[in-house]
Amino acid sequence: MGYVAVKGGTKAIEASIERLKYERLKGEEVLEIKTILATMRSLVDQVMSEASLYAPFLAALAIKQAGGSMEEAVFLMRAHRSTLPRHYYSLPVDTESMFVERRVSASFKDIPGGQLLGATNDYTHRLLDFELIEENTDANHQWLRDYEAKLAANMAQEQEIQYFPKVVDYLRAEGLFDYYPEDNDPPKDVTKESIQFPTTRSERLQVLTRGQTGAVTALGYASLRGYGQVHPTIGEVRVGNVPIHVQHPYENNNDEENAFYIGEIKITEVESFVPVHVKKDNKEELEFEIGYGISYGQNETKAIAMSILDQCLENPHGEFPTHDEEFVLLHIDSVEATGFISHLKLPHYVTFQSKLDSIRQVKKGAETGEN
Repeated sequence: MGYVAVKGGTKAIEASIERLKYERLKGEEVLEIKTILATMRSLVDQVMSEASLYAPFLAALAIKQAGGSMEEAVFLMRAHRSTLPRHYYSLPVDTESMFVERRVSASFKDIPGGQLLGATNDYTHRLLDFELIEENTDANHQWLRDYEAKLAANMAQEQEIQYFPKVVDYLRAEGLFDYYPEDNDPPKDVTKESIQFPTTRSERLQVLTRGQTGAVTALGYASLRGYGQVHPTIGEVRVGNVPIHVQHPYENNNDEENAFYIGEIKITEVESFVPVHVKKDNKEELEFEIGYGISYGQNETKAIAMSILDQCLENPHGEFPTHDEEFVLLHIDSVEATGFISHLKLPHYVTFQSKLDSIRQVKKGAETGEN
């Protein structure tokens, strides 16, 4: 937005930036990037998700530069992302090849392969741990050595790496869920093309996974409470690493066997089972639809909320805002929302004075009896 600073604005801005640096340094402590990476993984994952850039080191740098402000860190990451060339598009990822760290289902007690609780705060007591005040490096090293020794003993008993099938596949085998043909149409890239309504599902999923975690969670919660009454059961939440492949630059096929492995990323994937009533043969029957959510890193609440909104937007309903794709997709972007709210701090002298003049004229007219 083209706002003109008032006279002397340049010096004031420079002084403000200098003061910002002072506020960061006045505690005379240096926060190392490696410390953020080691101790704030959830924050790093959230920044990467909303910035749609998988780069843990850069996310940690953005968090440090932003002084812990999520909105500013995401803004920095997206600005950096816009400068990066895009040489390749990766091949589609099959999440059944995920190296699973955590896998739980709220739909079934026993699932093939078993439930893996993994690392999560879900089962901890929400009480402040005052022992962390006295935490020291030597004690941490000893705890790590003991835990890693226990892990090594457990891994020695494992025969081979195990991959876990999807829960929904067993329900499909029973005929409880339909099979759908794969849609291999190239998805539109919402970072390069503005979305046009009505959107495709690929566009909706991209915007949802880039959405501000709090906003996506709030709208998912609103739907759960009653705005559309979407109350799913979590078929499966899985967290783990998936391999990324790119095809040879001079070959046009999508053959993964001849593709190049370039690394792996950690993701959270959710499939929710949403009960719906459909009419068949003049009768109303209960069926299930699948809501899908996915996010960089371990970001389970957002992915679950995303799966709720995915199903909502697949079934547009004018009565409920959570089923309105324009309402949802245009209001969950962290950079857009923060930028538009923050622009109110910038000068609005001319427009505000114009409104004041109008009010003065109305009041003056009322005092003199003029219409």
